[in-house]
Amino acid sequence: MISLAGRDILHAWGKFIFTGVGLGLLIGVTLIMAGVYRGMIDDGKVLLDSSGADLWVVQKDTLGPYAESSSLPDDLWRSIRAVPGVAQAANATFLTMQVRKGDRDVRAMVVGIAAGDPGTPGWPPHLVAGRQITRGHYEAVADLATGFGLGDVLKIRRNHYTVVGLARRMVSSNGDPIVFIPLKDAQEAQFLKDNDAILMQRRRTEANPAFNRPGVPGLLDAVTASQTTNNSVNAVLVRIRPGFTPEEVAEPIRRWKRLTVYDRAQMEDILIGKLIRTSSQQIGMFLAILAIVSAAIVAFIIYTLTMDKIREIAVLKLIGTRNRTIAAMIVQQALVLGVIGFVVGKITATFAAPLFPKHVLLMPSDSIAGFFAVLAICMLASVVSIRMALQVDPAEAIG
Repeated sequence: MISLAGRDILHAWGKFIFTGVGLGLLIGVTLIMAGVYRGMIDDGKVLLDSSGADLWVVQKDTLGPYAESSSLPDDLWRSIRAVPGVAQAANATFLTMQVRKGDRDVRAMVVGIAAGDPGTPGWPPHLVAGRQITRGHYEAVADLATGFGLGDVLKIRRNHYTVVGLARRMVSSNGDPIVFIPLKDAQEAQFLKDNDAILMQRRRTEANPAFNRPGVPGLLDAVTASQTTNNSVNAVLVRIRPGFTPEEVAEPIRRWKRLTVYDRAQMEDILIGKLIRTSSQQIGMFLAILAIVSAAIVAFIIYTLTMDKIREIAVLKLIGTRNRTIAAMIVQQALVLGVIGFVVGKITATFAAPLFPKHVLLMPSDSIAGFFAVLAICMLASVVSIRMALQVDPAEAIG
């Protein structure tokens, strides 16, 4: 029967090949969708790895700094640095925005890093070209995915920055490339108002009697100065000393500083369990729909092939061929169709993945699971054809 199934496939090889290619394209899309999900998870882990932090100190009762807005005084890091078990503490800001170079702009996460040496929490851990930021203003390190090169001049809000270093795989949880700039510049880009907004707020302040009292000299000037300066950051990144656990260091900060502290596992749960939950559910629905469509295609083509050889099946039954043998022939054809489709899909996914704007991570385990899933779908799709074949009357062979 293996020979018979093979002969039948060769007889209708064109239909098999074209159907296998169409099924393969669906399987390729399925593998890419799974790769997009894996890539989102990998992006979240890369973001946490690149921060170089063991703990993230953020505003109380927020999921910051990546999932929610968080605002902390920029001098808070000094008191956190004095907590037992803290090796390093550094301020950081995070802002997703459009970064412009000439007449082209790129969606990127702008990260403000505190002054220090390479290895300071928040700094890019390694570069592929150029150098780290050494000045307090107007220098930037960009990820290669931005398309920027060394010496390029970027515009962020009102200021211009020269790219002095390039990094690889420095991305946000959304897959946006990261641009690192000095902390003071990042504070200005994120928190400070533009000149027109400051002027309008100053007029409102001058018109408010509460801030323009004759008996309190300098009050109006102090309020005006507060509107043109900024002392906020999004998070304090903490690296702990060897011999201390994250919880031992985090608990005093929560208790005495009245702040929220996340360790690596908790922050990973926020990024993966909350930020990409909706996306993962959507991807899961697409995978289910593609599986149903693939099963329908296989079922249709196997049913068509079975209908084309009703007379041959009747002859087989007339000469005493067992039903199990006939069913095995149909299942073999369905499995061959699935194997052709998977090979085409795997090749398609491998070559198409680098063309996607988002990071697509094709895991070998997903491919193995997908292969067996395709075989299972093909076997289930052949059930209808098997039932029809088994109901064929041997008399049709001489009718």
